[in-house]
Amino acid sequence: MEVQCPHCGKLVPVKVIGRKPLGIPVKIVCDTVQAHSTVSGAALELGCSRAYIYKILKDAGLTVREARG
Repeated sequence: MEVQCPHCGKLVPVKVIGRKPLGIPVKIVCDTVQAHSTVSGAALELGCSRAYIYKILKDAGLTVREARG
């Protein structure tokens, strides 16, 4: 992918835009939420944000209450 430089106007090649996805499986997220019983504790252990946990659960059609078991 190429992006136009705002200073000189030339096209500059760019390899990757944005952040690589973490790719933590739903099963691991659910198990970690069950073990810690809080989203904050699970996020600290997994090294991700609370929002990421909520997103993974939402994409799987789950809520935090359902993930806790």
